[in-house]
Amino acid sequence: MKPLLRLNVKQQLILLFVIMLTPIIILNSYGNYKAEQILKRHVTNAYVELNKQNFAIINRDIDTVSKITSTVIQNPMIQQLNMSGDDEILERLSRYESIEKLLLSYSQGAERGDGIYYSLYVYDPDNYYFFAPNFPQVKKAGVYFFSKDEKPVWFDQVVEKKGRGYLMFTERLSDQAEAGKTLTYVRAVNNIYKASKTIGVLVVTKMDTKIGESLKSVSLPEGEIYLTDLNNRVLAATNNSTGDVIDLPTGAESGDPDGTHDVITSDFIYVVNNNHALGQKLVYKIPVKALLQQQSEMKRVILYITIAYALFGLVIITYFWRSLMMPLQKLAFFVRKYEPGHRVPETPRRGSNDEVSLLISSTYDMARRLNDMILYKYQMELKQKESQLQLLYQQINPHLLYNTLESIYWKSSLEGNAESAEMIKELSKLMKISLSRGRELITLEEELEHANAYVKLQQHRYEYAFSVNWQIQPDTLTNLIPKVSLQPLIENAMIHGVKNMEEDGEILIRARTEEDTVIVTIEDNGYRKVDYEAIERVLRDENPGSGYGIRNINQRIQLHFGPEYGLRYAARDGGGTVVTIRLPRSDQTN
Repeated sequence: MKPLLRLNVKQQLILLFVIMLTPIIILNSYGNYKAEQILKRHVTNAYVELNKQNFAIINRDIDTVSKITSTVIQNPMIQQLNMSGDDEILERLSRYESIEKLLLSYSQGAERGDGIYYSLYVYDPDNYYFFAPNFPQVKKAGVYFFSKDEKPVWFDQVVEKKGRGYLMFTERLSDQAEAGKTLTYVRAVNNIYKASKTIGVLVVTKMDTKIGESLKSVSLPEGEIYLTDLNNRVLAATNNSTGDVIDLPTGAESGDPDGTHDVITSDFIYVVNNNHALGQKLVYKIPVKALLQQQSEMKRVILYITIAYALFGLVIITYFWRSLMMPLQKLAFFVRKYEPGHRVPETPRRGSNDEVSLLISSTYDMARRLNDMILYKYQMELKQKESQLQLLYQQINPHLLYNTLESIYWKSSLEGNAESAEMIKELSKLMKISLSRGRELITLEEELEHANAYVKLQQHRYEYAFSVNWQIQPDTLTNLIPKVSLQPLIENAMIHGVKNMEEDGEILIRARTEEDTVIVTIEDNGYRKVDYEAIERVLRDENPGSGYGIRNINQRIQLHFGPEYGLRYAARDGGGTVVTIRLPRSDQTN
């Protein structure tokens, strides 16, 4: 159970749905698999019986041709065919015409051009029958005489069979014959009176047409039927592949014993009937895909049941999700995102008063009470800090001092003391901006004017030779900053940094924005060694006896904007010190 405890409720519901759906998917897959296997086996058994019957029909057709060839061979006109040259030419011509008519009479479908044709091939080395044609044609019955040089290559092979007929595929009947593939039934014609003497070879052409009719009488769903020899060379087929060599899977090799065998692969069902006596095989090749189309209706019913069950489970899961999990999920999101002191949204309302509704309402009320306590504490601390700041600002009477300085400035100007008047003017700017009409936060532009007035006043007063550079991005000028924040830091850079460096001293004041933060830096190239760890302790209020000015500035910034803002001191690259003021991005114009 430990892995389950690591899952959230959403994941557990999804796991429950998967567990509910998995058995029906497994049953669906197993049912389809078993149905497919059973269907394959039953159909294969049916095709095995059909193959046996089909092979018997083909053998019957071949046996019919064999009986006809026996009749032709025993005919007296053929048996009396004399190749000694003793008879006259007219007698030879008459015998030739008689045999031609005999063969034509046995040729089936000769008048339509799609039947089988009986032809007699006679070896005539002395050219006694020079008047007979020796250009045999596939679709023609007749007698053909060949000399030694014109004898077909298969002639002697057939003679060696000593009168046993068999099927043979030929690309061409002879070198003199027209090109034409054909399946032939060949049988040597022996002299019945002299067993050792061979008269010729009886050839039956277009047997592929005859056997093809028997093959096409069997209907296979998108399947193919082949009659092959033992080397898998196609003798006849339902497609146009006569003469090709087909590949059969393991289990249907030529060395298999006589009889019918079946092999089922992932793509096809093979039914092979071997007959070694005839040297033939009848092969059925049926695509499994076409066969399984008959199973589609059963699969469709099982699929509908699966979909209905899945939809029912989905409805149940959705109901519990909407009524239970969505409110809890929203509550969990609120708890994760809620930060004390931030606004609490309105409590979600549900149409029931169950335990979930009570939990949600109590959580939101608790967050509001926590916010009230935080606000009360913050206001108390703010009032305490403001009281401390007011004591600091009330140590002098700025209004009286500012008005007095204005009077002195005008009197000095009238008396011609321009330099003194300019110093008084800068001092009055300091006092005016320090007042800021009672505002604690002023724009960075006003604070920079205050700091610039202080810098000019100090330069007039002591005739400092160091330079002060200002690099201020315009988009920072309207940002808010506690008043009198820059002047003490610039004063520290002057006194502790570049006071005695004359013209080599430099103070660089920059202001830029980084996303939601405004960065103000005051850099000097002073040479004195600085204890930055001591400064950090002062900023953390761990050493209250020193650094009152920078600690005051840091506390005021954090009081107004939060603890993530304030001052940071660090060494400057190339020597000197850089102090960084981090402020939140704000705009007085808004």
